[in-house]
Amino acid sequence: MAAEGLVRQIAVLVLLWAAPAAAQRADGAGPFQAAPPGATACSGCHGENTTTDIPALLGRSPDEIAAAMQAFRNGERPATVMDRIAKGFTDEESRAIAAWVSQPH
Repeated sequence: MAAEGLVRQIAVLVLLWAAPAAAQRADGAGPFQAAPPGATACSGCHGENTTTDIPALLGRSPDEIAAAMQAFRNGERPATVMDRIAKGFTDEESRAIAAWVSQPH
């Protein structure tokens, strides 16, 4: 009996591990898409429940977010840390991040 339970637990873990490939987005609008490199770190400061002057990014226009990252990167927009963070990404990477963080997951 104990071996049967262990086999079931392993099967469940395997299914959970494989599930993200077929998972649906939280809003039900299509398949889940993996975050581009760097995107998941944004929610630490820009989460939907932010209580500071740091804006939440969910629901904002991806073009607006990408433009802000470019302005930070070029020194056109004042920042405390975003200028340094934005310099780590190309325009293409910034657009991918902007598209991802603007959508519910």
